This record gives sequence, structure tokens and C-alpha cells, in this order.
Amino acid sequence: MRFLLPFCSLLLLSACGGSHTAAPGHSDVAGAEKTVRIACKPGSTRPLGTSVRSYAAVVTGSVTAFRRPGGAPVARFGARNVNGVPTVLAVRAKRVDASCRATWFHVQLPVKPNGITGWVRASRVELAAVTTRIHVDLSARRVTLYDRGRRVLVATAAIGSAATPTPTGRYYVNQRLVPTDPSGPFGPGALGISAFSEVLTGWVQGGPIAIHGTNRPDLVGEAVSNGCIRVRNDVLRRLFDRALAGTPVTVTA
Repeated sequence: MRFLLPFCSLLLLSACGGSHTAAPGHSDVAGAEKTVRIACKPGSTRPLGTSVRSYAAVVTGSVTAFRRPGGAPVARFGARNVNGVPTVLAVRAKRVDASCRATWFHVQLPVKPNGITGWVRASRVELAAVTTRIHVDLSARRVTLYDRGRRVLVATAAIGSAATPTPTGRYYVNQRLVPTDPSGPFGPGALGISAFSEVLTGWVQGGPIAIHGTNRPDLVGEAVSNGCIRVRNDVLRRLFDRALAGTPVTVTA
């Protein structure tokens, strides 16, 4: 987990074979809203996303997350995080006006405690659609990637040890990171998720969790990590190529 501070710089997607950008544009979302002519109750909240499509909020400048719309602030974010990559928040719902346009987004935040949420003004972020999701099954030591509801990858993974377990919960890919040394302990890349170790509280950046490659493929399938999920480097490249920032990640026991 320590790699997040010294190794991260830019969001170099092409380094792992991907040609995608950090997050798709929101023109399809805006277009969809234009076709909806039904009236909405101002201030009402609507879930956003389905089992095959979810949404991410890309911070465009700076944004404050509030405990509730207009309430006490929870956290503040800039356009880029401490690792120099775009700040992305997972969208759970939206608060709408009479025209059904979003005025606020209910988002999951990449800060402690795990799973914390807040509300951000819709005008301060750009909405992006995501069709992928990841399930990490700790008991089976398995990572599964879905795209548009279809299972497209299943791989064995190393998980946290008994002393430093991988935290379970509902998270999302909040940053995509490329180490300077692809032959090092984190392999050619990492998908940072919005989870933190619940025991390594003194680590750099609070002990962030990631799905990453490894230089010890012989340990894949074992419970040996400090909480991160390790996969073979060829698997990591495939995950990195398809799982954009904002991809939901569910970790189950």
C-alpha cells in the first residue's frame, strides 16, 4: 500500500494497454435528461444507476462534500488528489429540481471511515457513465470483472492476512495508478479503491487499499498481503484496461 505516495504521478492509462480516458464524457447523460419530459417534485431524491450502469462524478475544480445538501461540510476535494490523478466520486443518487435536472449528487467519498458518503453540488462535477463492476470474494480468493452485466474475467487473488485483513464493503475505483517500476511489488499498475485498512492506521495516506499486480505470483491465492488484493500481472493489465475510475467494487467475506 505504500506505493501510492512515492510511485504515483500521472494517470498513464496506455501503460497497461488501455486506450480509454480516465472517465467518459457526460454527453450521453445530458442527452438522456433532455429526452425526459416528466415533471419532478423539487428537492426529491432519485437513485442513479442500475445493475449494468453506474455513474461517477469527476471533480472539475474544487468541491465540498456536505453531510446533507446545504448542511455541515464533510470533506473538500480538488480536481486532482494527493497522487496527482483526477478526483472521482461514486454517485449513488441525485436530488432534482422541477425539471428533473440534478442539483445535488449523493456520492461515496474516498476518505475514512470506509463507506462514508456526502452530497456535492451538481454544478461542481461532471457526470460520467461506467459499465463495469468488480466483485472480490475473499473466501474464494477470487476477483470477478463484469461489463454491462456480463462476466468477462475471473481470476485468483492474494488477499489480506489474518493480521491485516482486506476490509469488506461497497467501494469503487477512485484512482488508477502506474508504478515507475513495472517489475516491482505492485506490478505494472494498480486500481486504487475507496477503502482503507482498518488496522494499519499509521501507514502513508491512512493505509489505502488497491487491486494491483505483483512480483510474487507464487503467492497469488494466499492470504498474505497487508490488505491489498494482488493478482498476476497479466490479469492486472486486463483489469486496468477495462475498469475505469468510478467502477463499483464490492468486497465480500
